[in-house]
Amino acid sequence: MNQDPLLAGLAALSADAPSGLLDRIAARWVRVPSPLGEVSVASTDHGIVFLRRHEDPAAGDLAGFAEEFRARFGRPLLPGDRPPAGLMPALRTGRAAGLPLDLRELSDFQRDVLTTAQRIPRGEVRPYGWIARQIGRPGAVRAVGTALARNPVPLLVPCHRVIRSDGVVGDYVFGGEAKERLLREEGVDLDGLRTMAGEKVFYLASDTTGIVCFPTCHNARRITPRHRHGFRSIAQAESAGYRACRTCRPGEVAA
Repeated sequence: MNQDPLLAGLAALSADAPSGLLDRIAARWVRVPSPLGEVSVASTDHGIVFLRRHEDPAAGDLAGFAEEFRARFGRPLLPGDRPPAGLMPALRTGRAAGLPLDLRELSDFQRDVLTTAQRIPRGEVRPYGWIARQIGRPGAVRAVGTALARNPVPLLVPCHRVIRSDGVVGDYVFGGEAKERLLREEGVDLDGLRTMAGEKVFYLASDTTGIVCFPTCHNARRITPRHRHGFRSIAQAESAGYRACRTCRPGEVAA
């Protein structure tokens, strides 16, 4: 990786820089394993800011990662001594709650989209329209998709858990095949979702609890077949006497 001009300038100073200054200016990168193979991860003094996958695990050249990082964030990049605390467990388990993320470079809308996506539990999915509704922008489904596509920290912000309501996984920064692989490894029944979508069933209700959920909600997965009822919309379910689950918080969403 070529030396950054800013770092070269700092090195040329006649006096030592104040302690901690470099880490406020530059980001540190490490290369670590993930469910999708080797990834490079950059972090600042505020948290993890960028993550990208290596298509070729044997490749040692990080120029492409550095160039993409600099073009997007305008910071120099330095090797890190060790992975940030909590990074490895978050990648291994798919649970990144409490892991510091640096999302300062994003717009308010983009941050709202990503922080909402963070709330989707492992093994569950939500449609794009659910994100739009949760952030108070129900007509911005397409913009939600764009914000997720530009997620700087995939895997840590689980944008792979946002899919189309018809069961099609949709776009992903690492490709649709990787997205489907992640979801299946988390236990999402994509084939079942597609079958239900083909039958115009997007919500499941229990006649024992009187609650209607998204199909992958942990509450919906406990409904036995004899007590399970499918609905096309929340309005239809509510007309039949069911109330929306307070855990997965389903609602009228765009297909």
